[in-house]
Amino acid sequence: MKNIKDFNLEELKEELKTIGERPYRAEQIFQWIYVEKVKSFEEMTNLSLDLRKRLEENYTMCNYRILRKLESVDGTKKYLFDVLDGNAIETVLMEYHHGKTICVSSQIGCKMGCKFCASTGIPFVRNLTPGEIVEQILAVEQDTNSQISNVVFMGIGEPFDNYENVMKAIKIMNHQKGLNIGARHISVSTSGVVPRIYDFAKEGFQCTLSISLHATSNEKRSSMMPVNRKYPIEGLMKACQEYIRLTNKRISFEYALAKENNDNLEDAKALVKLLKGMLCHVNLIPINKIENGIYTKSTNENIMKFRDYLNENGIVATIRRELGSDIDAACGQLRRKNLAE
Repeated sequence: MKNIKDFNLEELKEELKTIGERPYRAEQIFQWIYVEKVKSFEEMTNLSLDLRKRLEENYTMCNYRILRKLESVDGTKKYLFDVLDGNAIETVLMEYHHGKTICVSSQIGCKMGCKFCASTGIPFVRNLTPGEIVEQILAVEQDTNSQISNVVFMGIGEPFDNYENVMKAIKIMNHQKGLNIGARHISVSTSGVVPRIYDFAKEGFQCTLSISLHATSNEKRSSMMPVNRKYPIEGLMKACQEYIRLTNKRISFEYALAKENNDNLEDAKALVKLLKGMLCHVNLIPINKIENGIYTKSTNENIMKFRDYLNENGIVATIRRELGSDIDAACGQLRRKNLAE
């Protein structure tokens, strides 16, 4: 059966015609799903019994089942969700002073093979559909009886490797009659899939684009991130400059600091040279240790020196607050789990 959450409002209006229903019902269904956050068609009480029956016969609500929930000492929650086909994904809820932020996955597994990420080496299974991406937000809101104010596409998978579905999910999140999450409160991270950066620049979204950079030379970046062999730094920077030109929006560059690898003063100098003059922000991430990982966290002294050097040389840089590391929910620590694990 079709997942009713895969449709945006206009698509749902057209879809309802196929079961002989008037399009205006789509807005009522959207209200029930995204505002009232019901989990069944039966709860949509302003729809006729006949329509509710036809919806039940033709569509699924795709309600995730929580297989496991862990809570950090800092309040971060990590969910392992059954995606209803024998697979599972992880989603993280973080608490900030400005509201609740959810880190969503976009794929079951990942093809990118970044050496500092826990998803490395785990087989890619498939893309998540728009409704499966959005359902992560709904499931967490239903579990916590709270409202998500910020979304980051930094969970399992490469969002730009599942481009169309991610764009559709963003439209549902952002729609005033959907989840109504402001586009400026949505961040999409990519490891550097260059063609999609150009595409994203033309979407007209006010979302934040985050680039996982992590190194300033092709040799070092390729050793950390195999995607760099296909899309080297020169092409990546050209795409970023075009994105800024077309959107006039600042890019956030993610830079994970690994001890004795990319965290010394020479690396900082090279990063300043690479980004000089760009409308950007650098988000420094103390790299998190993962199982079988080859990188370890830089020293606090080096992290602060690195940040200070960037700031002193005209590149705005901040250190990401580390949340959820005690439950393997911090940056780079999410991994696809099988139900049997």
